[in-house]
Amino acid sequence: MNVADAMTPRSEVITVEIPGMREDVLEYLQDRGFSSVPVIRSTDDGEQFRGLVTRESLIEQPDEDQLALLKREVPSVGRSTSMTELAELVLESGERRVPVVEDGELLGIVTVTDIVRAIAEGEQDGDATVDALATREVNTVYHATPLPVAEREISYANVPYAVVLDDDGRQTGMVTEVDIIEVARVVQGESNPGDAVANQDDEWMWEGIKAVGSRSIPTLNVEIPSTAVSEFMTEDLVTVSKTRSARDAAQLMLSNDIEQIPLLSGDELIGIVRDIDLLEALV
Repeated sequence: MNVADAMTPRSEVITVEIPGMREDVLEYLQDRGFSSVPVIRSTDDGEQFRGLVTRESLIEQPDEDQLALLKREVPSVGRSTSMTELAELVLESGERRVPVVEDGELLGIVTVTDIVRAIAEGEQDGDATVDALATREVNTVYHATPLPVAEREISYANVPYAVVLDDDGRQTGMVTEVDIIEVARVVQGESNPGDAVANQDDEWMWEGIKAVGSRSIPTLNVEIPSTAVSEFMTEDLVTVSKTRSARDAAQLMLSNDIEQIPLLSGDELIGIVRDIDLLEALV
């Protein structure tokens, strides 16, 4: 199976064009929930791919308006690239969305989800057990933690999720970057973060929280509700046991629209199976 069999074709990929402005892409990142948008430029030789504008690049450069300066170069693949080669590239680069480009022309986009789908449908190897693929270090957060503080913790942990623990230290839910983004209000040109962080006298405040930007949402141009994480978490967790296969996990991820699944031994949380972990079964 090659990239051409799994990618979203150019006709279905939303793009922005340079020269352009940041507001040209904000709609897609905010209203449609996209994580990035490809940038193209029309030339005498036709449309040429120029890079991606990501949520991170917009919010980490709040004073930059030009798309040409906000875009960043990313690795790309061709249509004939195998899914195994794609998996290796994703694991090495950390990129979740990879442009399919040939002779400078954008032909489509292929994602981690596309690889997971190939595993779920039996197009790629999925026989490895999740016990062999799972990440043992699990990011957690206390259920009463204010959401802005949880967002900071997720950012520092450099993962897109946190398993939520109750007063007895047992898993009671999960909160993800997507959950936070859905309730965050991204604003432009505001220096006051409003409810984006805890107040100086709040017990959850720590030194420097207002000065530090976020991997997904910087405090200076976002407002995040200060309510406890438990109000926004997913309570009914999908879990897997050690003996389940990568294919089983991939099918669960797709059917439940999730990117990570807690790994349990009995009732004990012993790891996390992320979608990107499943790619290890291919390499």
